[in-house]
Amino acid sequence: MFVFSNMQAQIKFGPKVGVNLSTMTMKYADLSFDPKTLIGFHAGVIFEIQLIGNLALQPSVLYSSKGSKFEFMNVEGTFSPGYIEVPFNVAYGFGSDAIKFSLFAGPYVAYGLRGKIESGGVSEDIVFGTGEDDDMNPLDYGVNFGAGLNIKGLLISAQYGLGLANLSTDTTGDAEIKNTVIGISLAYLFGGK
Repeated sequence: MFVFSNMQAQIKFGPKVGVNLSTMTMKYADLSFDPKTLIGFHAGVIFEIQLIGNLALQPSVLYSSKGSKFEFMNVEGTFSPGYIEVPFNVAYGFGSDAIKFSLFAGPYVAYGLRGKIESGGVSEDIVFGTGEDDDMNPLDYGVNFGAGLNIKGLLISAQYGLGLANLSTDTTGDAEIKNTVIGISLAYLFGGK
């Protein structure tokens, strides 16, 4: 009982919301699309599990909208997939109990749920799957790194997410689709000491 209550005192959690500034690299054979930043959002819950000393685990469960604006042969469009994403960061904090700075990094995994492709005035739902007739592979993964400021439980952070998964379903060509995201977040942590 003592171990459980001590562990419970070391776990904090709370809501997390923020803005995504995302782009997608989109290549097919020798063709390359000109990606431009798309503004999206993320929202969910963050946990902070205190480890030894200044180290903490910071897993989250988020809904995250990503994608990109693009231009190809003078046609503008938008690719905007939405994911359930689970980042699993390790954070190192320093400072006082009132104000603490932190640096963090770790992997993430995400699964595509829904989204839109808009091009030339036409809008269609993104079809997630692994077949060649599908628009995108639903499984995304990569790494995050960033920095944060904790002011008495109010957590402000900025991070860069680098997608490592090729989301293209084309197996015959030299196609590649990858996510990159700059995220700015606001969270409030309850519980713990």
